[in-house]
Amino acid sequence: MTVPFVPQSDRSAHNPSPRPSPLWKGRGGRVALSESESPMRTQPPARPFDTPERAAFRDMVAAFIGKEIAPHADAWDEAGDFPWDLHEKAGALGLFGFGIPEEYGGLGFDDALMRYDSGVLMGYAGVGGVNASLFSRGIMTGPIVQLASEDQKRTALTEIVSGRAGGALAMTEPSGGSDLANLKTKARKAGDKWIIDGEKTFITGGMKASWYVVGARTGGDGFGGVSLFLVPSDAPGFSRTSIERKMGWWCSDTATLHFDGCEVPAENQLGQEGACLLAIMDNFNYERLSLSAGCLGMARRCLDDAIEYAQQRETFGRPLITRQAIRHKIADMSAKIDSLDAYIQMIAWRINEARDGGGPMPAAELAKVKVLASKTAEFCASEAMQILGGAGYLRGCAVERIYREVKVMAIGGGSEEIMRDLAVKQMGL
Repeated sequence: MTVPFVPQSDRSAHNPSPRPSPLWKGRGGRVALSESESPMRTQPPARPFDTPERAAFRDMVAAFIGKEIAPHADAWDEAGDFPWDLHEKAGALGLFGFGIPEEYGGLGFDDALMRYDSGVLMGYAGVGGVNASLFSRGIMTGPIVQLASEDQKRTALTEIVSGRAGGALAMTEPSGGSDLANLKTKARKAGDKWIIDGEKTFITGGMKASWYVVGARTGGDGFGGVSLFLVPSDAPGFSRTSIERKMGWWCSDTATLHFDGCEVPAENQLGQEGACLLAIMDNFNYERLSLSAGCLGMARRCLDDAIEYAQQRETFGRPLITRQAIRHKIADMSAKIDSLDAYIQMIAWRINEARDGGGPMPAAELAKVKVLASKTAEFCASEAMQILGGAGYLRGCAVERIYREVKVMAIGGGSEEIMRDLAVKQMGL
């Protein structure tokens, strides 16, 4: 009988041992993980921008994933769902709080290098559906912080950041995704209300969200005709249907949203009519950073599991790791991962510098690194699958899940083709 390969990092699922969750600066102390206890068996060659606070944050996220996610990864993926209290546990650790003032439950600061660490570790967990559903709120909180009223921030924003409620950005439509200037959903003013008609689709977190930031056309063609609205899930005329049978991200909820004469109060328009679409652009830049970091984590997990399997597996009387063809695959995977890791860390540092100095986001680099990251994850997933052979083709294996999920990383958050074109445009060409 063939026994599925269970990497060392997954074996805690069979024999879980309790460990106190490490806490980081500002949250009552720290219980640090040693390097040997890190979930990642290979590490970045260098962390030139590391600080004690970032190391403590990284330890905390690693311990959270090891205790709350890794033991359940396969079961949740097969079930197509995971318990809501995971959102609240992540919220209690501040994972949704970057860039959000403390009075609304946020951290009161932002740090792109901490975002990088969180993204890598979540990607390394090898269960993309959990990552997608937890952090889908991250691309809709920015416009609320910038444009919503004080009452809306104290109700919607605090609930979303705490994890008690979900949130989703609703921009993609059946007629197109990245082409935001040509949105078809429309909103018209009727007294003290806005009436929204249209559809949004492929909305991650859409079935369970309590709040949506929705783009709708209120004026003429192009970006200038689009406005943003804060729509609660119980708004009259709003409904949603689940998108099932996805290739990957099985345990994430994905929805099509229907606005059939959907009514929202006039004050739920966010910002100035027709002049606030740019408020979500920085959100997309941070999304690209997080997706790139997630791809890096996925690629590193594939490398680690491939190395461990090759060390255990024997062929013709010798460990597979001694075979030159396998060693070359591992060398190629490692080189691509290390290069990507260094690039993302540099970009994260540049984001921090731009934010602190009031400069522009490195938009071209973020577009380029997202393409590089998805290509790296795709390559490493394929090579790891080849090294594991039949063992990697079985359900219940992280490499199998990652192999299915790398493709959405090349599409979601801006397709590779759109990202390449955007990068060259941002280069001034």
